[in-house]
Amino acid sequence: MKHVTLASIEAAIKKVDHLDDDGLEKLSETYSLAQPTLLGYVMSAPREYENEQLEGYLIYYFCLLCECFAQEGLTVAEVTEEDIDAFEEPYFQLLDTYFESENDDELEDFCDQPHLAQFMAMEISTEDEDGSTLDDETATQLFIVTIAIISLLGRKIQA
Repeated sequence: MKHVTLASIEAAIKKVDHLDDDGLEKLSETYSLAQPTLLGYVMSAPREYENEQLEGYLIYYFCLLCECFAQEGLTVAEVTEEDIDAFEEPYFQLLDTYFESENDDELEDFCDQPHLAQFMAMEISTEDEDGSTLDDETATQLFIVTIAIISLLGRKIQA
């Protein structure tokens, strides 16, 4: 499988973080139309976790992660309900193992996008430019959902 490189991650960050509100809205619309089922799945997390703060982060990282794949030049097919259903049980098993062992290699192997997994691990554990950090609960929830996004998109890369 083709991996998203650090250069593509940096290019995606540069693009997304320098868009104005109209540009962000257009980018969000582009990716929500390309991946409506995945976006619906992702946006169910704030309700399930009962964490409204998570919503804004998920929209941002959904767009950013989709843009990472685009910057790498990868074509990603639409994620379907069937893809999500087939993904969930093995993913939840992996999470149980991961949170017991904290073995990053298992997580990176599962999502098969090591640079993106490492990027998200750093994102949730480091301070923002303004010195703010995520609370542990939100950071963990964001990590779980973004690794799911990465894994599901990675599985739909077209040759």
